[in-house]
Amino acid sequence: MKNYTSPNFNQRTSNEIKYLILHYTGMATGKEALERLCDESSAVSAHYLIEEDGEVFSLVDEENRAWHSGVSCWEDDADINDLSIGIEIVNSGHPYPGYESVYRSFPDVQMNSVIKLSQEIITRHNIKPWHILGHSDVAWQRKIDPGELFNWKRLAEEGVGLWPKSENIDKQQEVDIKGFLIKMATYGYDTEKGEEEYVKLVSAFQRHFRQNNIDGAVDPETVSILDYLLEKKAS
Repeated sequence: MKNYTSPNFNQRTSNEIKYLILHYTGMATGKEALERLCDESSAVSAHYLIEEDGEVFSLVDEENRAWHSGVSCWEDDADINDLSIGIEIVNSGHPYPGYESVYRSFPDVQMNSVIKLSQEIITRHNIKPWHILGHSDVAWQRKIDPGELFNWKRLAEEGVGLWPKSENIDKQQEVDIKGFLIKMATYGYDTEKGEEEYVKLVSAFQRHFRQNNIDGAVDPETVSILDYLLEKKAS
């Protein structure tokens, strides 16, 4: 692990670290991302950055509050930065107006480092599986990273987060959009604008938990996946 010092941090107001938030950098190279995360004028940072070759950079001490999630929410927590560890994973990300990119899969060697570092953080802070989230989970109104090519399934198999098992999916499940949004709030999602923008919200859920079909539809499979996650959270 290489130690760099980002000036972009402050003191936590809480001593509790509840969340692990995973991001992609969404920049052309890891070097550019590292420079930005260490540039005082950018006012953004993360605790760690993981290069495509698996090299890990430590940027902000875990005891401090890094600036990685921005406006975000999970459960009743509206200051996710104050309660979380943030990992930036080098990936050029999705294109958007003014930025050309080919979003691509995350190399195995990079994922190995993500898993190892995540396991260490989880052990240090006793982070629950349902509190291991993507930027798109806690800020779905504006973010889509780390995206549908990020291997959440493999992470869950290594004890990092949750992933639905196919044998627990009931595709005959009844569909009730309002009921589904209530369940999403119970799991942790911010559903304040859910009814007006539920397709975007459901797409964020699918981008994490049903990556082969991100259509924003509240269908039986999506409902059943959420039910399974709620069962795991309650157990």
